[in-house]
Order: sequence, then C-alpha cells, then structure tokens
Amino acid sequence: MSIVRKRNAGQKAYVPVNARDNQYILAEFTLSDQLLSQVSSQVSHDSYYNFYQSLANLLFTLSNDYTITNSLLVANDKLVRVRFSQEMHQWQTNQQIIFYYDPLQHVLQNSFFDGSIRAKKITLVFLASGTDIRSGAANFHQRIKSLLKDFAQQIKLPLDNIRIRDHQHLTYDIFAKNKGCNSSQAHKFRPIIQRYATQDVALPTDLSSITYAVINLTVNHRISQLVDIDASSSDPFNPLYTYLTDAFSLIAKQFNLNNGALIANGLVPIVRHSLHEIVSKIGELQMLGYNPKQSPCGIISKWKADELVDNVQLIFVANNQNGEEQSYAKFVNQIEQAMRLLAAELEIPTDKDELTLRFHQHIAYNFPANH
Repeated sequence: MSIVRKRNAGQKAYVPVNARDNQYILAEFTLSDQLLSQVSSQVSHDSYYNFYQSLANLLFTLSNDYTITNSLLVANDKLVRVRFSQEMHQWQTNQQIIFYYDPLQHVLQNSFFDGSIRAKKITLVFLASGTDIRSGAANFHQRIKSLLKDFAQQIKLPLDNIRIRDHQHLTYDIFAKNKGCNSSQAHKFRPIIQRYATQDVALPTDLSSITYAVINLTVNHRISQLVDIDASSSDPFNPLYTYLTDAFSLIAKQFNLNNGALIANGLVPIVRHSLHEIVSKIGELQMLGYNPKQSPCGIISKWKADELVDNVQLIFVANNQNGEEQSYAKFVNQIEQAMRLLAAELEIPTDKDELTLRFHQHIAYNFPANH
C-alpha cells in the first residue's frame, strides 16, 4: 500500500454545494395504562385504533398550528430512520420503518400503527423542510419543543416522560469535484449544543450526543476482483473482507481515526451513545455503542465470509478530542483524506464512482419537567 504523509487538517471543511441536508426530530414516550384512559375511553384489549387515531389527529392539528409541514405518528415499535430521496415513500421491515423524502418539496402527515396491537411506545416524527436546514435547525428544534409542550398538556402527559432525539446529517460525494461540481461551501461542523447556543436555544446539560460519519462503499465487480476468490470454499469472500479491513484499518490509523468499524455482514449499522462500548447483533441491526468521553475503542470489523454484500459501510465515530475547539471540521477533513487514500488503494475511478459520506450529529435528552 502506498503511504503518504498526513497533511494538516484545517479548522474548516469544504463540502460540495450539492450536498444534502436533513434534520428530523423524534419524540418518544411510553404507552401507559394511564395514558390510554386519559386519551380514549373507547379502548378494548383487541382495538387501540381510536387511541392511536386521537393522538394522530391532535399531532396533525398542532403541526398545522405550528407550521410543521411533515409530521408522523409511529406506534409499531420499529426503529425510525430518515433518508433523502427525490421520491417520497416509506419502507418497512420487521424492525425498521424508513422514510424517504426531499425537504425542498414534500409534505407528509401520516400515521403507522396496527389498531389490534398495543405498542410499547409512541414515536412522533418531525421532518425539517425548506432550503436552510442546517442554519434553521435551532429554530426548528425550538418550534418542536413548543408543539410538544402543547401536545403533552392536552393529553395530560408529564413533560419529562418525553425523550427528544434530534438527528442531523449532511450527505455528499467526496469526489463530487472529480465529476464537475467545482463549487463548495465552508463548514465548521460545530457541535449542536454550540450552534444552538448562538441562536439563544438552550439545551439541557445532561443530554447525550454522538457524532459520526458513514461512508458507503459499493462492492461492484471490479472491487470483488481485487483478490483471488475461491468459489468452492466455504468462506469464499474471507480474502476480500480481510483485504478491505486491513486497508481500512491501516489508513484510519494513519489519519488518527481511532474509533471505527467496517460492516460487511448485510446488517444495518446503528450508532448510538452508550456509557460502555457495545457491539451486538439484534436481528437485522448491527448495534454499535460508543462513549465519546472515553478513550477510542479502535477499529472493529464484522463480515459474513460466505456472502458478498452489495455495500460495505465504513464508520468513523468522533470522541471528545475530535470535537475540540468546538469544531468537527478537522475530523471531517481527516476522514476525507483517509478516503482519498483508500480510493487510490482500491483504484476507484473517482470521475465515475461515488464514495458517499454522510456526517451525523445526534443529541438526545428527556424533556425537562419544569420547562
């Protein structure tokens, strides 16, 4: 593998102007017996339809009052994920419900539940819309908090029973410039709590936060042919995944990226804040728990040697050192530099193939009872 000297990463990152911004906020609360009785008197053990519908109607009424154009009620205990798409649709699996939408054009109010099943929790989903998602994130967050306060008051739900999760991500092709996108915009990638404070939006001090990046590496025919594969072997793709892991690990360490994962087992990686490091499989999900305040956990790799996946997910998780001086720009620049070297190692034609980076910033906290 060729080795290049690590360049100094600046305190601003420059991303292509065609980068896509997304923000969505989840508000979760447990479905208790008391809440059932307070919202609907017409609840039996075999039908919760009226209860769910009453919550949905209230949600949509308040969303209109607060000019929130995209709101959803999910009461099927599935993990909610949101992604950009020019076509609006939703896709469900046994464990997930994924919403695809374009913040610039789509309007969505809908509910997802089975009236015959009592869910463990209710999840309200709010999707940001418009052109200035990132700069308007604090205002959107504050509007959602006001809506939730009104919502809770009307169903007599204690505010501190609500868990708020603010998800933001910015997605772009690292090699957009190679494809003719020569314009870029500067980002400091400040932590959410710092960005919100500049707009007089205060967040609780006991919130949890996690910042990470996911790079999607498509495993096409060319990449699968980089190593010799014995189709008659019981683990034919072990050499390929070993090669990719070795390259990924070496390059990550060279750029001081010491919290990472390579996922090539067909599972969906879910990164969460956790007091202790967690690497576990839960059905179709690969759970990765990190504590940003602890020392880096190193590079892990999960693959299925008998199966060729369509995509390999490369994950970098920031710790407190990556966010020093209130900026993750250096972290993003290090990732980009590492991926350029990886692309050279894998001989990726950067003028044709995309190497998509999705930068995530998440915060979560319980709604203060005295808010």
